[in-house]
Amino acid sequence: MTSKLKFNSFGSGTILGLEDVPDEVFANQIMGEGYAIDLTLGEIYAPIDGEVNMLFPTGHAIGFICDDGSEFIIHLGIDTVSLNGKGFETLVDIGDYVKQGQLISKLDLNFINEKGYSTISPIVFTTGQKIKLIAEGKHVKYGESDIFKFV
Repeated sequence: MTSKLKFNSFGSGTILGLEDVPDEVFANQIMGEGYAIDLTLGEIYAPIDGEVNMLFPTGHAIGFICDDGSEFIIHLGIDTVSLNGKGFETLVDIGDYVKQGQLISKLDLNFINEKGYSTISPIVFTTGQKIKLIAEGKHVKYGESDIFKFV
């Protein structure tokens, strides 16, 4: 699963390994392997074609299922569920089929930071895929590829 799928960056910022995410669940890869982006722009794009299969009402997390059945979640910021949706504008709904590069969410980075929350945003493969991060520490723009590879 997913080994033939080509993921692009879902946002712009610096690539981090999950071990550098300031949250134990992500840092210890309890939900699965992945990576994070320390966001510099508040626009989130679909990294691949797929269906939105989970959406928190607060807008802080969006789950997807890929055409091959694999699933992943993008978590926007750390502990941002506490903002109760303030600072987030979700542009998709559960059941929507999104295309790679489609704008799916906007977040107000200044507001989130002013409220004391991190805008580091993990993407986690929740169906057991193993990855090797190849762009750690690199600043990427949304839509760039070659951030990781499946192993």
